[in-house]
Amino acid sequence: MPWLAQLELDYAVSHGRSVVHHRHDGPLRVLRSLYPEGDAVCHNVLVHPPGGLVGGDTLDIRARVEAGAHALVTTPGATRFYRANGAPALQDTCLTLAEGARMEWLPLETIAYSGCDAHNRLQLQLAPGAELIGWDITALGLPHAEAPFVAGRYTQHLELPGQWLERGTLEAHDTLLMDGALGLAGQRCLASLFFVTGSAIARERREAALEMTRALIEPHVLAPRCGVTSPHDRVIVLRALAPMVEPVMQLWQQVWRLWRGHFWDMPAVAPRIWAM
Repeated sequence: MPWLAQLELDYAVSHGRSVVHHRHDGPLRVLRSLYPEGDAVCHNVLVHPPGGLVGGDTLDIRARVEAGAHALVTTPGATRFYRANGAPALQDTCLTLAEGARMEWLPLETIAYSGCDAHNRLQLQLAPGAELIGWDITALGLPHAEAPFVAGRYTQHLELPGQWLERGTLEAHDTLLMDGALGLAGQRCLASLFFVTGSAIARERREAALEMTRALIEPHVLAPRCGVTSPHDRVIVLRALAPMVEPVMQLWQQVWRLWRGHFWDMPAVAPRIWAM
């Protein structure tokens, strides 16, 4: 029987501390709040005990960050889309930030197993003055574990309504897209890291971020298949293709630290779960 799991997160400032109130229905939970960098930033880990989605399953996540609050959300492991069994599986996430709110959306990778019919949708709603750092990392199959992505489809949807939209469907049988030089070129991990705001990013601030990011990625092994752009004055996005997740995750964490310092003048305090 398909799972429907829903989770609502509401972040606000209470007595000088960013706190979360949450409601859930089904097997999707948030662990207790942690404050490794003081009261200003609330760290949370989302857990999904079933460990993955099969055909017909839905994960529905709604997070709202009120004015002045700062939330950092991650996961303890990969999100897995398994065989479709005749029906699509959906992860639908909507993040809404009020004026002056900050959020870091940093889940570990998504794995699309061969035979899945997966839809991964992320929508961002930011009021003026709100800012968000987020990423999305997807592995198509597990080729190094002799489980390549040879059947099924994966649809990705990232959106800041009216400003930025990235949407595409990867069909395993589309060899031109999967292996062609103008497609994935045989790479099986694709990733985006983005800084999104509710107001236009000042030109000097934006150009400095682009320059610093390009300097950081230039010596990295992924540099030939990695690039950072600003498709809109409210968006900076870094994209990469890689043969596997590990080099992307290592680079993404480096850039996250860089952006945290540049945009917010804050040192990067990694979620404790990343070190486990």
